[in-house]
Amino acid sequence: MFSWSMRWAGQSVGNVVSDAAALPGLEEMPGLVRTVRTPEFAGVTFHEVMARSALNHVPATSDVPFRWTINPYRGCTHGCVYCFARQTHSYLDLDTGADFDAEIVVKVNVAEVLAREVARPSWGREAVALGTNTDPYQRAEGRYRLMPGIIEALAGSATPFSILTKGTTLRRDLSLLAEAASRAPVMMGVSLALLDETVQETLEPGTPSPRARLELVRSIRAAGLPCQVLIAPVLPLLTDRDDDLERVITAVAEAGATSASVMALHLRPGAREWFLRWLGEQHPELVEPYSELYRGGSYVLKSYASDLAERTRPLLRRFGLNRPSAWRQPSRDSS
Repeated sequence: MFSWSMRWAGQSVGNVVSDAAALPGLEEMPGLVRTVRTPEFAGVTFHEVMARSALNHVPATSDVPFRWTINPYRGCTHGCVYCFARQTHSYLDLDTGADFDAEIVVKVNVAEVLAREVARPSWGREAVALGTNTDPYQRAEGRYRLMPGIIEALAGSATPFSILTKGTTLRRDLSLLAEAASRAPVMMGVSLALLDETVQETLEPGTPSPRARLELVRSIRAAGLPCQVLIAPVLPLLTDRDDDLERVITAVAEAGATSASVMALHLRPGAREWFLRWLGEQHPELVEPYSELYRGGSYVLKSYASDLAERTRPLLRRFGLNRPSAWRQPSRDSS
């Protein structure tokens, strides 16, 4: 594994700032502006950095339907125990569990850098995706307000883009997004794994409730924007009963979603350990069955995935939600 300083050197502006308040080992982060702790985010530390690049190129070998991403934050206060992006925190020599939830790297100049990048004559206005790694509308966005500048830069260059989120802070920017959609294609997406709030509070402790996310779908549609819903992750033996799936798909349709896709849980290194710890605490009887279902690695057995698709396909078709999705399950090569 590369060292922390090597990973971040490429995104710095060349200045190394010493910060005694930073975590051990992070006192001299290249590009670090400051380390911030604030009462309204108890237990959370923000590491503000100056990024040299905003656009991340997705390898051509990846099967995702976009070639560029933007990640204004690293780490996420949603605290989703299954989040596949947890492994990225290990690149910073931070752990993929508690640190991922509480040590948030903020690229404070990302909008300015992006505006320069998309103004270049060489920029081909290819589709850009946000929310494919960590959520751009996590709680930190209420403090840092990075997304309005990002939206304005993309809209100003007529760059098509998509946003996938669980964060209701997005509602703040709906007028900006509607304006952007008059200049280039804009696709909105909301992630919703389940309706049971008791399970949600332990599985996704920092996220808005399922009801709040369904209201967000309604608000997006009222603003005249298309909205896909990613019904994921479906948890084998926990949230995959036929009546569970029918309830969530029906709720998504009633909220006005334009399309939806259903995906089973996948467990990459970093997320796998954290999720299995949660499973052992909440549902110890399922640890052994999960070991069997995921014996091949990060992805559930193909037989399970095929069965899930067969059971949900008629429901999606019934509600007219079976249009092609802009988001698919991240491939083994995507980041």
